[in-house]
Amino acid sequence: MLLRLALRNILAYRKRSIVTIVLGAVSTALLVFSSAWMDGSHQQMIKNAVEIYAGYIQITAEEFRDNPSFDHLLFDVDKLQAEVEGINSVELFSPRFEAFVLFSVHEKAVGGMLTGIDPEKESRLSRLQKSLKEGEYLSKNDTNQLYIGSELARRLKVTLGDELVFVGSGADYSFAADLLIVKGIFQTGLFEFDAGSAFLAKPYFDMIMVSENLATHGIVLPEVPDQADALARKIEQTIGPEYQAASWQQTMAPLVKSMKLDSVFGYITLGIIFTVIFFVVMIYTLLAVFARIREIGIMRAVGTTPKQILTLLFLESSLLGLISVLIGGLIGAVLAYYFYVNPMVFSGMEEQFKQYGLAASAIPTAFEPVTILRDMAVMFVLLLLSTLYPILKVNRYQPIEAIHHV
Repeated sequence: MLLRLALRNILAYRKRSIVTIVLGAVSTALLVFSSAWMDGSHQQMIKNAVEIYAGYIQITAEEFRDNPSFDHLLFDVDKLQAEVEGINSVELFSPRFEAFVLFSVHEKAVGGMLTGIDPEKESRLSRLQKSLKEGEYLSKNDTNQLYIGSELARRLKVTLGDELVFVGSGADYSFAADLLIVKGIFQTGLFEFDAGSAFLAKPYFDMIMVSENLATHGIVLPEVPDQADALARKIEQTIGPEYQAASWQQTMAPLVKSMKLDSVFGYITLGIIFTVIFFVVMIYTLLAVFARIREIGIMRAVGTTPKQILTLLFLESSLLGLISVLIGGLIGAVLAYYFYVNPMVFSGMEEQFKQYGLAASAIPTAFEPVTILRDMAVMFVLLLLSTLYPILKVNRYQPIEAIHHV
């Protein structure tokens, strides 16, 4: 009976009901979309950093992460590879050798990282091949063919087929130099990476850098990327104490911490916004409920108990809140899904994005049904709490006092 009466009251006060629903729906849509945008931007940055090149699990010598020098290399890569690929849940292992060198073209010289890779394995481990912008990707039999980042190529003013020289130090600290030819140019979307990275096929790289069967680190591709942290611990136990296996949460700890900190500030901002919304809804509900004091007084006079009136008003608020949350959640979810499929492009803001390590100015939202339902539940509770005070306050009036209320 109270439910039918609550529905009748909602329909009887249509204007107030519509305004309440609109306030709740807009607030819910804003919360759902804001969360999707914040989570999406963070996921994009982490995904870029992990999948573009860094990898899910990195294996190094015990002291290499604290002291990254050629004194702490992986000295028996073939044996290590056999051990790692024999572990369950490991899909692939690939060694890399990174060396800081000086690239030179005519009078122009730029420092950067020259890395020897296995091109075939790297195509499965990272997005280097998929990031091809011009020319061709590397093959295992390439010699002095260079695969270079777009920003580094721009800084050196080289294009496909151009020659450049590099000078650096070999794995045995001997002098290393060679003439290289640009075979391909890539653009990953990570500005700093594109501005300082170039790659050679590892067989040729090993020959000129004296690094055969050596590597600065190895990258492991897990069969289930979400289990990278557990697999890293398993690998470390298997390969022995002279090695370290670290998941991306460890190798990219500063980025993870910055994302968490940014999320905290983001939710604090949302909290401030929704505190304002909370009081706006509460004040509007207070005015709407006070406009019905005489009606409530008459109900009390004919025998309706305070508990029944409290239940009735709470049912009305619950129904309006539920409708608001469903409509707002649907709108927010549709927007989140649309921009998940069609990322937002901020044309003309490339320079600002470069400050965050991104060369691409397109950011998708995150479309996660569980998060959307969580935000809808939070908003529903918030709407109910905002109506609780007005309902309790008006229910304290005595019948005669309520009937004569102006």
